[in-house]
Amino acid sequence: MARAAQAVEAAPRGSSEGADPLDGADPRAVAEAVTVENVLRCWVRERNLPAPPRGAALHVPLPAGATELVVPVRHWSPTGLHRFGPARQAGAPASAPPVGAALLAALLARETAAEAADQGLDLVARVIDSARRTAVFLTDRARRPDPTPDAFLDAEQALLLGHPLHPTPKSREGMTDEELLRLSPETRGAFPLHRVAVAPQVLATESAWSEHGATVPAPDLTARLFGPASADVPAGHALLPVHPWQWRRLREDDRVAALLDAGLLTDLGAHGAPWSPTSSVRTLYRTGAPAMLKLSLGLRITNSRRENLRKELHRGVEVHRLLRGELGRAWHAVHPGFDVVRDPAWLAVDHPDGSPVRGLDAVIRHNPFGPSDDVTCVAALCAPRPACARRPGEPVSRLAGLVAGIAARTGRPPGAVCAEWFLRYLHAVVRPVLWLDGEAGVALEAHQQNTLVVLDADGWPAGGRYRDNQGYYFRASHRAALEARLPGIGDRSDTFVDDAVADERFAYYLGVNNVLGLIGAFGSQGLADERLLLAAFRGFLADAAAGPHRTRSTLPVRLLEEPLLRCKANLLTRLLGMDELVGPVDTQSVYVTLANPVYAA
Repeated sequence: MARAAQAVEAAPRGSSEGADPLDGADPRAVAEAVTVENVLRCWVRERNLPAPPRGAALHVPLPAGATELVVPVRHWSPTGLHRFGPARQAGAPASAPPVGAALLAALLARETAAEAADQGLDLVARVIDSARRTAVFLTDRARRPDPTPDAFLDAEQALLLGHPLHPTPKSREGMTDEELLRLSPETRGAFPLHRVAVAPQVLATESAWSEHGATVPAPDLTARLFGPASADVPAGHALLPVHPWQWRRLREDDRVAALLDAGLLTDLGAHGAPWSPTSSVRTLYRTGAPAMLKLSLGLRITNSRRENLRKELHRGVEVHRLLRGELGRAWHAVHPGFDVVRDPAWLAVDHPDGSPVRGLDAVIRHNPFGPSDDVTCVAALCAPRPACARRPGEPVSRLAGLVAGIAARTGRPPGAVCAEWFLRYLHAVVRPVLWLDGEAGVALEAHQQNTLVVLDADGWPAGGRYRDNQGYYFRASHRAALEARLPGIGDRSDTFVDDAVADERFAYYLGVNNVLGLIGAFGSQGLADERLLLAAFRGFLADAAAGPHRTRSTLPVRLLEEPLLRCKANLLTRLLGMDELVGPVDTQSVYVTLANPVYAA
C-alpha cells in the first residue's frame, strides 16, 4: 500500500465545498468529483454502512488508517444511488483540500488488504485512469454537444460517466490517448475495420441467419457488410473483420504471426466505410447496415478483458434458434413489444492444432434499429450529463427530459408522470423478461446497459429489447424442457446453471441493477420520491406473483419476501483482480448481501 499511496499525487483534487459536481464547468474537476462519488457509493453498499441521521454527514470509519472520512450527503437513496459532497478526513484543518479519488481508493484498499493482498496499487492506478479518461470525454463533448443525426447511435454514445456503482467505469487500460479519441463511443469515434482473410483450413464459423427461408453463411454476411472492400479477398477465404486496436496487438502474438507466415491468414489492411462504437465499446454499428458487429477487444474495461469466448459465440446462435421456434412465437403472442436482439452468426479462427485463436472472431448481430427509432439503453436514459457537456437549458438526463416534456404537454405534475412512466416501463420491459424466465427457465442478465427501452412518440415506454450473448442463464430445473425444444442445447454454450445461481444473478441484474437503479435515478435527480416508486414496484411484483396475469418466475416472490438480496460488489471484484469472463459463472465476481428496499417498502 505504500506504493499505492505514492500514486495519489497523480490525481487531481476534488471540487469545492457545497457545489454539485454535475453543475461544474471544469471537466477535470467534474470527473474527479464524480469518481469520488462512485467509489463512495460502492463502499457504502459493499460494507453495508448505515444511513446517517437526516441532515447529518456520513461517517466512514477507516480503522486500518486510524482515521475516518466525513462526507456531506446530498441525497440518501433507499436504492443505493446516493449523492455525496466532497469527502474530508476527520479532524483535518478547514483549509485542507478534500480527499481526491486516488487517495480515497488507497485508503479503502488499505482497509481490505487482508482480502485483496497487493491489489491496492492496481485499483488506485485504474481509478486515476478512469477519472482522467472521463475528463477527456467531458472536454470533447463540451466542444461538440449537438446530437448525431442517428437517434440510436446518439443514445448509445451518451454514457459519459458510466456505471454509477463502479469504481473505474471509464478505465481503458492499454489504450493510448490518440486511440481513446478515435475509438471511443464517448468521443463519437468512427473508424474503418481491419480486414483479415481466413483460409478454410483454420476457419471456424456458424450461422443461423436466414433470409427467405435459407441460411446465409457468415462469410457471405461479412462480404456483404464490406461491399467493394471485400473484392481483394483470396478465393475460398472468408473475410474476418477485426477491431483495429485488437489487430495491432494480435500481430505480436506468436500463433497469429505463424498463421500469417503460413498463408492461412492474410492481412488485407483497413478499408471500407467507418463503423461507430456503441456503449459496449467493442460492439460496432453503422447507420443502415443490416448487422452490428461484436468484436473481441483485449482491453480491460470495468471488470473484464472484452474478448469473445467460443462458448459465447455458440450461445448467441443457440438462443436465436431457440427463440425462432414455438417458444418465441408464444412469447411474442403475449409480449409483442419485446424481443432479444439476436446474435445468429459468427466467424473465428482455429489453430491447426484445433484450439481457438483467442481474440480473432466476430459476432454478427441483427440490427433491428433505424436512425429515427427512439430506442435507448436504460443506462443511457438514466445517465446524468454534467453541465459542462450538455447544451444550455438541456435537462440533466434524457429521463429528466422525458418527464419534463410529458408534464408540460399534459399539464400533469412531474411526480405523477414519473409514477406512470415507471409503471409503463415495468409492464413493457420487465414483465416480458419475467415471462421468459417463468415459462422457459431462461433468465436474462438484463442490467441497464443490456436492456433497451423503445419509446413512443410521446416519450412513454412502448416496448423493449435485450442484447448480450454472454448474459443468459438456463435453469437446470428446465433442462429437459429446453432440450426438447432444441436438442443439444447447452452442450457447447455452457449455459445451464443451478437454479440458486440463476436466482442470485437474475435478482441482481434485473431487480437491483435495472429496476432499483431506475428508481435511484428518479430519486437522485430530484424527479420523484423513491419510496413511492418502491411501493409501485411492490404492487407490480404482487400482481406478477399472484395476480390474474401472474408469471411463473420466482423473482417477484423473492423480491417481495426476502429481507436480504445478493448484490455484485464491483469495488471488491476489482480489488481482487477478478475477470468476470473467466472461470465458472458462480465464481466470476464477488457478491455481497444488502438489505432489500422492496421488502422494506
